[in-house]
Amino acid sequence: MLSIGEVAARFGLATHVLRHWESVGLLAPSRVAGERRRYGRGDVYRVAMILLAKDGGFALEDIRAMLTTADVAERRDVLLRQRAELTRRIAEAQASLNLIDNALGCDHEDLAECVHFQTVVAERAGLTPPRPGAARHQNPVGAERA
Repeated sequence: MLSIGEVAARFGLATHVLRHWESVGLLAPSRVAGERRRYGRGDVYRVAMILLAKDGGFALEDIRAMLTTADVAERRDVLLRQRAELTRRIAEAQASLNLIDNALGCDHEDLAECVHFQTVVAERAGLTPPRPGAARHQNPVGAERA
């Protein structure tokens, strides 16, 4: 059995975080003389699960629903919502990585003049990409000049 301070130190948390998690129904450590909290092995695993879920972007309410419900369908709904959100965030991160990789491939002083980069931007804007070998100072993203 561990004290609240020992559990907090193990995970690099402040003790008030563990108290808060207890107040919202995520933890239920046993109590000993003087109402001192004592955390067993199961409590330590639960703290680790909470931290993993928080690292994955779960809100405390969703963590509670996931960990405390006996209703498999409800837990599945929580997990499916989190999965959809994570899929969305991965797509955003992939788009950002693609933008960065393409910008890294340009040696122009002005990124907007890089035909390679203009091609990526044109795809996003739904425009016709510039022709390979186009003039260095052509209008960005292949748009026609007025």
